[in-house]
Amino acid sequence: MVRRSEYGALTEITLDRPDRRNALTPAGLDALGAAVEAAEGHVLYLHGAGQAFCAGADLETVDALDRAGAVGFARQGQRVARDLATADAAVVAGIDGAARGGGVELALACDLRVATPEATLAETGVSLGLFGAWGGTHRLPRAVGRADAFDVALTGRTLDAREARRAGLVSRVTENPRAVAETVADHDAAAVLTVAERLRDDATPRAQERREATTFGRLVEGCAERDGTN
Repeated sequence: MVRRSEYGALTEITLDRPDRRNALTPAGLDALGAAVEAAEGHVLYLHGAGQAFCAGADLETVDALDRAGAVGFARQGQRVARDLATADAAVVAGIDGAARGGGVELALACDLRVATPEATLAETGVSLGLFGAWGGTHRLPRAVGRADAFDVALTGRTLDAREARRAGLVSRVTENPRAVAETVADHDAAAVLTVAERLRDDATPRAQERREATTFGRLVEGCAERDGTN
């Protein structure tokens, strides 16, 4: 259901359930969380097998849940999304084909969302009498702004890659999203991880500036030591 492959600085995680458009069950979420935790590279590339990125929660699983089970499934998805958002790596989502519901929420937890021209994204929960409960209600407005977040979440409409790019739902549209992850992986690991850490920071601007200065000093010291100037 989830495959992890290591390529030096790049860890590739594949959602591998193409017959169900890579929809995630509780076991699939556990496997994804474990793969993120085990990643060795300083760049993590998440993508889906077959014709979809991820259809989100497996609806057969959802249909069988009672209230307590639904709460537990939501919290499990939130934990995995948090694992992506706080990973010890820069996380790139490669979105090819459909991303729906929880698939969009997992992509939103990634640092960089790169789509192919064939990608489509939608928060379809409202059409099913549901909503995105894997952290989407707080990550979506941060990515696209409140106005577009309400539009996307309340209408359930499907965005093509270009519209998703204009809205800020994806970072870039390209034929080869993995190449973007490879480019990031080619850069110095300490610099990549520091940039990811700083850009993820949601503290006050003043606190962020102090942390920027401290981590910049640490990187400069590390460069000097490697160059033999200290």
